[in-house]
Amino acid sequence: MRPLRRAAVLGAGTMGARIAAHFANAGIPVDLLDIVVPGTADRNAAAKKGVESALKQKPAGFFTDAAASLIAPGNFEDDLGRVASCDWIIEAVVEHLEAKRELWSKVETLRQPTAIVSTNTSGIPLRLIAEGFSDSFRRHFLGTHFFNPPRYLHLMELIPGADTLPEVIDFVAAFCDRRLGKGVVPCKDTPNFIANRLGSFFGSTIGKITCEDDWTIEEVDAITGALIGLPNSASYRLLDIVGVDVMYLVNRNLYDAVPHDPWRERFVPNEILAKMVERKWLGDKTGQGFFKRVGPKKEIHAIDWKTMEYHPARKVSFPSVEQARQIEDLPSRLQALVAGTDRVGTFLWKLFSDYVVYSASMVPEIGDRIVEIDQAMRWGYAHKLGPFELWDALGFVETARRIESEGHSLPENVQRMLSTGAQSFYREADKDRLPHTEYFDLQRTGYALAEPRSGVLELAPLKRARGVVKENTGASLIDLGDGVLCLEFHSKMNTLGEDHFSMIHAGIEETSRNFEAMVISNQGADFSAGANLVLVLLASQEEAWDELNAAIHRFQQANMAIKYAPKPVVVAPFARTLGGGCEISLHAARCQASAELYMGLVEVGVGVIPGGGGCKELLLRLKNPQKVFELVGLAKVSASAGDAKNLGLLNKADGISMNQERLIADAKSLALSLASGYVPGSPRTDVKVGGESVYAAMKLYAWSMRQGNFISDHDVSIAEKIAGVLSGGRLSGEQTVSEQYLLDLEREAFLSLCGTRKTQERMQAMLKTGKPLRN
Repeated sequence: MRPLRRAAVLGAGTMGARIAAHFANAGIPVDLLDIVVPGTADRNAAAKKGVESALKQKPAGFFTDAAASLIAPGNFEDDLGRVASCDWIIEAVVEHLEAKRELWSKVETLRQPTAIVSTNTSGIPLRLIAEGFSDSFRRHFLGTHFFNPPRYLHLMELIPGADTLPEVIDFVAAFCDRRLGKGVVPCKDTPNFIANRLGSFFGSTIGKITCEDDWTIEEVDAITGALIGLPNSASYRLLDIVGVDVMYLVNRNLYDAVPHDPWRERFVPNEILAKMVERKWLGDKTGQGFFKRVGPKKEIHAIDWKTMEYHPARKVSFPSVEQARQIEDLPSRLQALVAGTDRVGTFLWKLFSDYVVYSASMVPEIGDRIVEIDQAMRWGYAHKLGPFELWDALGFVETARRIESEGHSLPENVQRMLSTGAQSFYREADKDRLPHTEYFDLQRTGYALAEPRSGVLELAPLKRARGVVKENTGASLIDLGDGVLCLEFHSKMNTLGEDHFSMIHAGIEETSRNFEAMVISNQGADFSAGANLVLVLLASQEEAWDELNAAIHRFQQANMAIKYAPKPVVVAPFARTLGGGCEISLHAARCQASAELYMGLVEVGVGVIPGGGGCKELLLRLKNPQKVFELVGLAKVSASAGDAKNLGLLNKADGISMNQERLIADAKSLALSLASGYVPGSPRTDVKVGGESVYAAMKLYAWSMRQGNFISDHDVSIAEKIAGVLSGGRLSGEQTVSEQYLLDLEREAFLSLCGTRKTQERMQAMLKTGKPLRN
């Protein structure tokens, strides 16, 4: 296959426009074409509207606004000929078979013979779309089902046609993995493929139990979100986001498409959905669905599904749920919940038992292996556990016996599995210090090795197979192989404290003796939320200034040790990389960042300034104190890794991994590439600072912001501290100072602000609400 130089997306609706946006995020020029809207002067209005919608989308469809320039809008009547210069043509028009076939018949006469052609259909059989087209078309035709929004949801279901060339399948899988950052799951050409088949069943089961057992909308969402390893949007809030009509149509179409499914009746759209669609209460896109916001304060109201009337959303509390929240380990929490005999335990047992049984009954119809089925639900629906991983978490044998004891039958493949004495769907099979996992093959009735995924390093299995080089409660040192050591954070939210500072020094020392390079990263939800605010607040309230001063100094010296380590240290930030996490990244020899990077120095939100060298590093990097002042003073956070480069939080030479699963391995490769001939630097003593005049300019900026009522008086006080550091301590005229001099200024400013009542109030508010207080 030749390199992909240009793509076309046909259809500029919600999915089409966002698929085009994500190709643009990957640096691929895209032709985005749609119909000519009757009565509009601009014949490209529909396509342009799609681009504008992707730009305005919250969360954003583009990594940076500049990426939108890679999309060329057009229309089917004037511009369809452009597909002749495209290497991949993706169709994302309305879910109507004849509309798709009519469009493809026109494209077939224009496309290059080697151009890939794919459909984003979520349910129409591929064989019906491709029927009657040329051999060349069918050999290059396949399904590529992206999940909305394509930038954020990891899954891409890849559905080969009967005649699709193996090299086309391999190319699309590799491109979507590496360039688009997708988790690619091969699927069969069955109704709704894997994720939506099981996701629809899961959602319909929740609806069934809601009605049969008389649950309120608020109650269901309180127990079907993060508590059980699902997104915070839970069940009914999720339907408002996706669209109530979408769920209704998916279920209705699925019911029609699976006449032989024994569970078919589960897909009959329930009366609640039908009434809401009739009233056009479709969720966020119409302003009301299961929830709506009311009044100037945007108070949240929830629907009473029995009366179809809204009421202020009620806070829900269940004793069993409050107890379960104290259990950090998800499998243990789930076991405790379903063991309960209260309403919560009954609801969740009904949901989980039906779900796992249905999932097993779908093997091999929708997928040959449990591995891909679990991946599809994790990546497409953001479930922490796929259905077979969930069954293992609940206890495979115990759950199976409980289902049978209640008079329900198990799928034949599960009965055969039980007869072998198998205790779980997955089991560890480590060998020679290499991590391996086996899965139970439900078709062959035995365990098989889950092949390692090339270019993906998972830290937990590595630690299981090799142990750790060194560890404490907050961090571990792990041998990644090939001479690279990894420093992994694993505290709550990866907040930083003494455990991390000491392990940074230990890792650098270990690397200097026994390794070629070091990587700092982890595989938690976020790289780091910053310093441990609880400890900072306690020390401030107790006026333990010497201890707090020493802790900040240790963090500063840990970052300086990273910067001037004898061997290269690569930091691999991802997701939220805030405050101290950002400062660690700023001191790295190089960063290998996840494309999804929300990075910034946000300390002003808790009433302090960056104290670990962040101001210093940005001053050295940007050589523009005013830009640094605005970046820090306004607590700017990047919307992506590309945006972080624009802000100066990443260097232009830093790497970006589109697929976060590959981040650790990519960082390891980058670290090894730096190791040969690496020469560490020395602490700078020639940092130019502007002195009093620069301080005055920044103070004037803060004053103007206050006059406009954009910031508070305490914000002005914080701004003056930032200005004091960036100007070099209000020296007379331009002078040169050392890095350590600037670190001392940072530490002094940090401590002085910690002593103020308003800063302590900000810290308390952040710990209590998770939101900044502007006092």
